[in-house]
Amino acid sequence: MYVIKEDFMRVPLKIFSEPGFIGDEAIQQMKNISSMSSVFHHTAIMPDGHLGYGAAIGAVAAFTDIVCPSIVGVDIGCGMCAVKTNLTSIEPDALKEIMGKIRERIPLGFNRHREKQEWSGFNKAPDVPIVQQQLNAAKYQLGTLGGGNHFIEIQKGSDGFIWIMLHSGSRNFGLKVAQEYYQKALALCKQRHWDLPDKELAFLPIESPEAKEYMAAMNFALGFAKANRFAMLLKIKKSVVEVIPEVTFNKAINIHHNYAIREHHFGSEVIVHRKGATSAKKGQLGIIPGSQGTKSYIVRGKGNPESFMSCSHGAGRKMGRRQAQRELDLKAEKKRLDDQGIIHAIRHVSDLDEAAGAYKDISKVMENQKDLVDIVVELSPLAVIKA
Repeated sequence: MYVIKEDFMRVPLKIFSEPGFIGDEAIQQMKNISSMSSVFHHTAIMPDGHLGYGAAIGAVAAFTDIVCPSIVGVDIGCGMCAVKTNLTSIEPDALKEIMGKIRERIPLGFNRHREKQEWSGFNKAPDVPIVQQQLNAAKYQLGTLGGGNHFIEIQKGSDGFIWIMLHSGSRNFGLKVAQEYYQKALALCKQRHWDLPDKELAFLPIESPEAKEYMAAMNFALGFAKANRFAMLLKIKKSVVEVIPEVTFNKAINIHHNYAIREHHFGSEVIVHRKGATSAKKGQLGIIPGSQGTKSYIVRGKGNPESFMSCSHGAGRKMGRRQAQRELDLKAEKKRLDDQGIIHAIRHVSDLDEAAGAYKDISKVMENQKDLVDIVVELSPLAVIKA
């Protein structure tokens, strides 16, 4: 870790990497956050940090009395779920059959279910207009993967067992809530002539009606995202059982990495924002995925106060999506996966935005956060599904 503090910054920025590992644009975004009014104690960026919209991915920041939609992000509640099985191996033919069944059961990308899905949480949706507007569509989206960097993976653990892992979020809920309340925050900041280091860092005073609506909508999106992952997990388990009836499953580990929450740090209650960062309280189990074809990790938090008890949420991009499609070699990226015997999703140039070459080296990311987490299990991919 190293620290930056410039004159215009109200608090220092703590960077959990060696210099140069995180791009200058992301560092500048963190400096902007560090100059905001009511920012608390310091800010931090995790080793997978990279450029985001308004706020860097990998940002952790606490505030005394505001909430900032851009330091939560557009996919509210995006997160990970992982389950250990009792299996110690899967034959390639069985693995292919399982993955085929999963594809039949779980809609990918923009696809959704043809029938409404059941979830008791729908009956507890807050009376917030943007939530109510999205509620009917969400009933068809529950239990769907989405696109981008979302994935389903079957892995072999260093503990000798087969694991299931998935990464997904709140589907359209998070996006619509983020867009709606960013605009409300921007209008409020303009109306009150509040200075902003970047207009995308527009915020809402935590006691304002708009902030209360946003927090209610955000928390509902968090619940929906978790329910979405568990709905998919049930379908994945069913697919495995149909092929290997003797399989059993441990309790799932579930975490999310785009949210704001009241926590106690450095003697004060503050609103901690984690955007592409995961809670890593002392003893807390977490999940840090690699990129397609690289290792992922089950970790245990160390509760490091310097990161606001946080860690990275993944490997972190080193190339933008279009840059990866332009610059990466399709044959080389496919060979990287084929040589490992991984059943993968890279077929065309358009798939290169999610190739391993578009991401940072996960082993270096993990090395840079030894003070934040301990590795419990290393997971090597056997098969992956992406949209």
